[in-house]
Amino acid sequence: MCGITGIVNLTGKPVDPELLKASTDAIAHRGPDGEGHFVEEGVGLGHRRLSIIDLSHGGDQPMYAGDGRYAIVYNGEIYNFKDIRRELEDKGHSFVSSSDTEVLLHAYQEWGRDCVERLNGMFAFALYDRREKRLTLARDRYGIKPLYIYRGPSVLLFASEAKAFLSHPEFPSKLNLLGVQEYLSFQNFFSDQTLLEGVIEFPPASVATLDLSQGCDLRLEPKTFWDFRFEQEESGASDEEYYKEVKRLLSQAVKRQMVSDVDVSAYLSGGIDSGNLTAMAAQLTPNLRSFTCGFDLQDVQDYEQQFDERRAAEVMARAFGTEHYEVVVKPADIPRCIDQLVWHVEEPRVGQSYPNWYAAKLASKFNKVVLCGTGGDEIFAGYSWRYLEVMKSRNYDDFLTKYLTYWKRLLPNTDLRDVMRPVANQTEIFDPMAVFSGYFDGFDRSRTAREDFVNAALTFEAKTFLRGLLYVEDKISMAHSLESRVPFLDNDLVDFAMRLPLRLKLGFLDSIKNSESSETHYEYREMNNAKLILRKATEGLVPKEILERRKQGFSAPDASWFKGELAGWVQERLGNQSPIWGFLDKPLFDKRLQLHFEGNGNKRLLIWSLLSLDSFCRQYRV
Repeated sequence: MCGITGIVNLTGKPVDPELLKASTDAIAHRGPDGEGHFVEEGVGLGHRRLSIIDLSHGGDQPMYAGDGRYAIVYNGEIYNFKDIRRELEDKGHSFVSSSDTEVLLHAYQEWGRDCVERLNGMFAFALYDRREKRLTLARDRYGIKPLYIYRGPSVLLFASEAKAFLSHPEFPSKLNLLGVQEYLSFQNFFSDQTLLEGVIEFPPASVATLDLSQGCDLRLEPKTFWDFRFEQEESGASDEEYYKEVKRLLSQAVKRQMVSDVDVSAYLSGGIDSGNLTAMAAQLTPNLRSFTCGFDLQDVQDYEQQFDERRAAEVMARAFGTEHYEVVVKPADIPRCIDQLVWHVEEPRVGQSYPNWYAAKLASKFNKVVLCGTGGDEIFAGYSWRYLEVMKSRNYDDFLTKYLTYWKRLLPNTDLRDVMRPVANQTEIFDPMAVFSGYFDGFDRSRTAREDFVNAALTFEAKTFLRGLLYVEDKISMAHSLESRVPFLDNDLVDFAMRLPLRLKLGFLDSIKNSESSETHYEYREMNNAKLILRKATEGLVPKEILERRKQGFSAPDASWFKGELAGWVQERLGNQSPIWGFLDKPLFDKRLQLHFEGNGNKRLLIWSLLSLDSFCRQYRV
């Protein structure tokens, strides 16, 4: 786990080593164990190292091929690197280190950029062919490791975090008003846009090779080498055979992702995802450490009392025999961390993330590597209430309308021209449906079975919501120089899960086929039969009371906090001096926030989003 940066002067002008170092210094938190730079004419590559595999200088980067032709900077972990190394050795390759970086370098030598299709892991890398003057950029299947791109008139910049661009004189550091609208529509980014103008996300599961001899005419044209596609296949296997295979694949994924030359620990909430990972990891290593974030529940509304999962985590820690640690987040911890958090996360996504901040801070005091359960809900259909709504769709257009309404999380029925009133005449108005519907261009409109709509939804969520979760997970963990690993996104496990019959994920599927009443739908929402196959596969591994718990997200009781102890702070922070009112209509938002303060609505997501935008604008000076 590391951080990478790059500068390509499209005019051929030599790269300034000081500019390259400044960009790399900006992400020093991603790799406090070492740094390295490569500069050759108009190309510069920078690297910050967090030593996880091969702690010696043999793993330092930039790393070069034996003949010096290729130079690489790489961020991530290739969990099957030992298998690939053995295959390469059979082909005559020799190695001088035990690092996965060297294996990646030799894999590129052997198979070219098609090598990415063999990699099981998380990665973003830049590889420069010094002979052919070609630069290859690549990113893992799921977007676990971030990669940003900025293309200016005479420069191409790339980095693990966009803050690496701020020191470059060609970078304008302007707010992207379309990005603001997209965020306020979805509390996420479904396109490749960000909050910084001109900065885009290099797409997941993509590779691009740039011929630098083209100079300023250079075009970035990523090629997709893999994609999510949930489409059930009835194989003829029994349910029990499916259960056994899921357990085998998950166990294999955990074992793969335990590879490390430093200790590995685990997050442990009260749910089955982290519970399964922790149980399996505890069988592989003695004295496994586990970490839980809980909440101060004084003066909290009744329904938020259940948000603290410490008791459930303690039940599992006892069962698994882990060395268990907890942190308790209080209302005052939000003002304490928000500016640091937003600085590191950059573009805020998918809800509140300060609990993740404190969990990562705790874990980083003990270990460099932690396992987390991100991805379990997305590949095993954990959000039952979403799919219940999707199942009601009469046809494709009805599906799009219902589903878009759900994903417009912050301003569901508001004209964005009103939202952006102070600058409405200066900017293009964002079209949420255009971006949203693009994800379903390949959907067969003639397929209108409930299972088809749910699998389309699963595909969409894996490519958007999960991507947002992974950004938050990476940025927050790396802010604390902590490597976060996600075993549920092992290639073999994902490939198998996407083909599973939907009835094995949603246990209520057959029961509601003939039921349309809202009362029945609410009843099934409350049942504990989402992710059915995961619950069945791990019976006897995770305590029964955990397997039978109702699905609960990692949420804090901030609806109560924002209208109670923190109300004054929120109002002051979002007062007249906030920079966000230079482009947002303050009276429109004041009305919505007042509903929350008066107890007439829950606007916790909107409050957090405005606080995040406020902090972003102040710190990035846009």
